[in-house]
Amino acid sequence: MWDDGRLCHGGDYNPEQWPAATWREDVALMRQARVNLVTVGVFAWSRLEPAPGRYEFGWLDEVLDLLHDGGIRVALATPTASPPPWFSQAHPDSLPVTADGVRLHHGSRDTYCAAAPAYRAAARGIAATLAARYAHHPAVAMWHVHNEYGTTCHCPHAEAAFRRWLTARHGDLHTLNAAWATSFWSQHYADWAHISTPRATQYLANPGHLLDFRRFWSDTLLAAYVEQRDLLKAVNPAIPVTTNYVLGDWVPVDHARWASEVDLVAVDHYPSAVDGGAEEQTALAADLARGWARHGAPERAGRPATWLLMESAANQIHTAGRMHTKEPGRMARHSLSHVARGSRGAMFFQWRAPLGGAERFHSALVPHAGPDSRVFRESVRLGETLDRLAEATAGEVAAPVALAWDAASGWALRHPGMPSDLPDQHDELAAAHRALWRTGYGCDVVLPGDPLDRYRLLVLPALYLASDATVDWVRDHVEAGGHLLVTYLSGVADPHARVRPGGYPGAFRDVLGIRVEEFHPLAADEQVLLSDGGTGRIWSETVHLTGAEASCAYVGGVLDGRPAVTRHRYGAGTAWYLSTRPDDDTYRRLVTEAARAAGVHPVCPDAPPGVEAVRRQGPEASWLFLLNHTDRPQRVPVTGVELLTGTVVATAVTVPAGGVAVVREDPDGR
Repeated sequence: MWDDGRLCHGGDYNPEQWPAATWREDVALMRQARVNLVTVGVFAWSRLEPAPGRYEFGWLDEVLDLLHDGGIRVALATPTASPPPWFSQAHPDSLPVTADGVRLHHGSRDTYCAAAPAYRAAARGIAATLAARYAHHPAVAMWHVHNEYGTTCHCPHAEAAFRRWLTARHGDLHTLNAAWATSFWSQHYADWAHISTPRATQYLANPGHLLDFRRFWSDTLLAAYVEQRDLLKAVNPAIPVTTNYVLGDWVPVDHARWASEVDLVAVDHYPSAVDGGAEEQTALAADLARGWARHGAPERAGRPATWLLMESAANQIHTAGRMHTKEPGRMARHSLSHVARGSRGAMFFQWRAPLGGAERFHSALVPHAGPDSRVFRESVRLGETLDRLAEATAGEVAAPVALAWDAASGWALRHPGMPSDLPDQHDELAAAHRALWRTGYGCDVVLPGDPLDRYRLLVLPALYLASDATVDWVRDHVEAGGHLLVTYLSGVADPHARVRPGGYPGAFRDVLGIRVEEFHPLAADEQVLLSDGGTGRIWSETVHLTGAEASCAYVGGVLDGRPAVTRHRYGAGTAWYLSTRPDDDTYRRLVTEAARAAGVHPVCPDAPPGVEAVRRQGPEASWLFLLNHTDRPQRVPVTGVELLTGTVVATAVTVPAGGVAVVREDPDGR
């Protein structure tokens, strides 16, 4: 089994890139670094099946035996993210087509269309062949299907599949035409055959069309995964199956909806910010993964949400135009931030840096410099650290705040016909999460409809689409005494992206006690002044009070004196509304005020600025993770036992500069 009680440490291993003598050195180094799980074969299709139906498994047999003898478990991949050259030559109709009608060629990865029958058949074929040979191999602890599903296509196969999907979703053309508002611009459809994928067109494409295309690809890619999963499970049901989620607004995958189809939510995370933003991005990605994992298979209900950081970069941050080298200790802090938030370990891409190929300079645990290197020494220390922390995974993350997320809302806000191209759901989610992170409040990511009984404060950042059920979900929470914080561009449209009439935010006007008459989008370099001394950016609005009171107002310009932030008593609860994006300091003040009113407290109120605190709460014990993102030691009041050193903490723990401490808390002292 992949979960033997230890936290996972390892990453993608590509032995097909190296001679056999290196394999033995790799196993020895893995043991030194306490690596206990590696992913093998992700991009090995051309080496496993160099010609149609001709397989070469000798090298993989030897590698799996070596790893098993070394005590290292394997997540064996199906290599379907990168078909071999012979497949593309034999089935050119399976190569992806862009929205401009350009068919892409072989020469990179992801050169396939998941709606093409030949590709799906070939993917099933290699998956079934691997299952027949390796499903009972003692090294195989997990199946890793494909890699980072997310490729879309506009080829005739995709077009036909899209029509079938639309028929199943809408039933008839009358319903589809109503959902897409096709009376606008003479787009009314009289025949299913007239509907294509949303190709490049003269001007703005239909927003309902684009939104359904995203949904179609999420379902189509999931079906491709499920086909392989079922083949693997049929041979040995005891081996768990997963696929690694790739993050990004370009990805047409509703990861939360996929969670019930995987045995383990697995994510790849590569922060892009070089400054402290990387730590904020890491915390958000981990909270998202844990939120998705809570929607896992029913047999996991009632247990802490389990997920795994499947890929990360050991010593690099991939920022715009360059690869930034992580400072000493940063790899461990990022890894342990994920572990603190529920990951069953820390995995990396990749084990050994390749000498050639497109990603030859991508970071690795064994870099080009070899094991006599800072990054490998840090990986050895990380392996030792992870071995000491297994007990802390028994607890759930303490999170009294719920942060709502919806994939479709993010997709809908990307339509180019919006009043501004600056608003972005992920950016709004990140801004709200950053305010919570910097003020020390733990949060869970939830989906509309999730139970809210454990949360005192619900935050809706740009939840653009809202069904009637979502409206009831929000209203019931506040009526029952819950607190609510809603940002602009929430509840504006229904699930088909049709605007709710009567004033914005149509879905939540009564709960918020406001009516927004008019949007005033701001330029990228523009700010508005607020009466509490802060500033707003991205967006502003003409807000009318219909029961709410103004918490602060706009200063100057056409909105001078009008409400910018409002507060409304509704039922037994309180609802806040932000009509602009506050600056970070102002956002933190607002979050703190809303949290205090809701009776929510920071995880560790005495943690100094720059020290991140996450608490895992178990039935009989709790563990406090402290990550010091500053360049000097920081003292945090706590009592218990520090797990990394085994030291008894009587009054406070000193967290080294750039370091980490994990304390099993004294129940009488917390």
